[in-house]
Amino acid sequence: MKNKINDIIKLSWIASLFTPDKTDMPNRRHDLDWLRIAVFGLLILFHTGMFYVENWGWHVKSSYQSQTLESIMLLVEPWRMAVLWLIAGISIRFIMAKVSVWRFINIRSFRLLLPLLFGILVIVPPQLYIEMTHNGDLNMSYWQFLTEFFASDSDIFKKYQSGIWPHIDVNHLWFIRSLWRYSLIILCLLPLLNSEFVNQAIKELFNQHVIITTVIATVPLFIIQITWNQDTVRYPLGFTFMIYGYLIGWHKVFWLKIENNLTSLILVFATCYLILITFYNGVWLNINKESQTSNDWLTMLGLFNYSLLQIIGALMVFSIAYKYCNNPSKKLSYLNDAVYPFYIIHQTLIVVIGYNLSQLNLGPIIEPCLLILFTIFSCFIGFEIIRRTDILRPLFGLKVNKNYRLEIQRFGYTLSCLLIFIIGWEILI
Repeated sequence: MKNKINDIIKLSWIASLFTPDKTDMPNRRHDLDWLRIAVFGLLILFHTGMFYVENWGWHVKSSYQSQTLESIMLLVEPWRMAVLWLIAGISIRFIMAKVSVWRFINIRSFRLLLPLLFGILVIVPPQLYIEMTHNGDLNMSYWQFLTEFFASDSDIFKKYQSGIWPHIDVNHLWFIRSLWRYSLIILCLLPLLNSEFVNQAIKELFNQHVIITTVIATVPLFIIQITWNQDTVRYPLGFTFMIYGYLIGWHKVFWLKIENNLTSLILVFATCYLILITFYNGVWLNINKESQTSNDWLTMLGLFNYSLLQIIGALMVFSIAYKYCNNPSKKLSYLNDAVYPFYIIHQTLIVVIGYNLSQLNLGPIIEPCLLILFTIFSCFIGFEIIRRTDILRPLFGLKVNKNYRLEIQRFGYTLSCLLIFIIGWEILI
C-alpha cells in the first residue's frame, strides 16, 4: 500500500512539471479567438496580394504587378505570422493546464497531422500543376500530372522543391507541419518553462518599463534575422514567438500593460512602419542590384526596425482585441470551425482562380476584385460542404459530428493512427 502511494506521489510530481501555474487563468479568451479568425482572414488577402506584387517571389504571377502594393502589404507582413505563433503558444498553456501530456500529443497529432497529410496529397497538387504550367515546365492534363505526381520514378519535378517526400511539398501548409513539430519541442521544454526560476524572471521582466521589455523581446528576433538564411528564417522566428506566447499566457500584468498602452503602441507602430517602407524602397530593393552595394549599418538598423515592428505590431493587435473583442458571439463558434478549412484550401483557390482569370485580360482592377470575391465565396462553399460531411471533418481539423457505432469508431481511430504515424515519422526524421 505504501509503495502504491509513493508511486502515485511520484507520478503526480512528474505531471506537475508539465502543468503551468493556473493562477488568474480565465475560462475562455474570446479576444484570442476573434484575433485568430481576423489574422487568418488577413492571410487570404495577403496571399491574394502575393499574386500581384512585383518583387516578392510566389508560385504564379499576374501580368498586372505593382511595387506600391508591397508597401501596403508591409503594413501587416511583419506581424501577421507573429500573432498566429503567439496565439499557438498561449493555447498550449491553456491546453496543458487541463490535460495530460499524452492527451496533448493525441489532440495535437489528430488535429494537425491528418489535415497535413490530406492537404499535401489532395489540396496542394493543383498549385504545383498551375505553377509548372505557368513556368512552361509542363504540358499535360491535370490527370496526367497526377499520374506523374504519385509515381515514385518521375523526373519532371527536378526543378521543384520537396517538403516531406520527393516533389511532394508542404507549400503553404508549412505552418501546420511546424506547429506540430514545435508543439512536441515545447512539450519537452515545459519543466523549464514552468519552473519557478523562469516564472520569476518573467514576472520581473513584465514589471519593467514597457520600453525595456519590448527591447529585450526584440533582440533575439534581430539576432535571428541577421544570422539566419532569409529563405528559412521564418522557422526559428516562429518557434521563438511560440515560446513567447507560452510565457505570456494569461499573465495579468502583461495584459493590463498592453491594454493601457494602446495609444502609445499605435503611435510607435505608425512610426516604425514609415521607417520600414522608407528603408524598403530606398535601401532593401537595391541591395541585390549590382549597381549598388549595401550599407551595413543602415541594413542593420532597417532589420532591427523590422524586428521591432514584429513585436509592436503583435502587441498592438493583441491590445485592440483584448480591449474591444473579448466578448462571446453566436458567430464565433462558426468562424472558429471555419479557420482551418479556410486556411487549408484558400491558397489553392487563389492560385487556380487567379491563373485562369489572368488569361482573360480583365485589367488591374477587375481581376484582383474578382479573385478576392471568388476565393472567399469558394472558401465558404467548401467549408459548408466540409462541416456537413463527417468523413471530411477530421481531414480539416474538425471533430466528427455523429456518434457512430463502436466498431466504426475503432476502425477510424486505427486508420487515423496509422496515417498519423506515417506523416509524423517523415516529419521527425
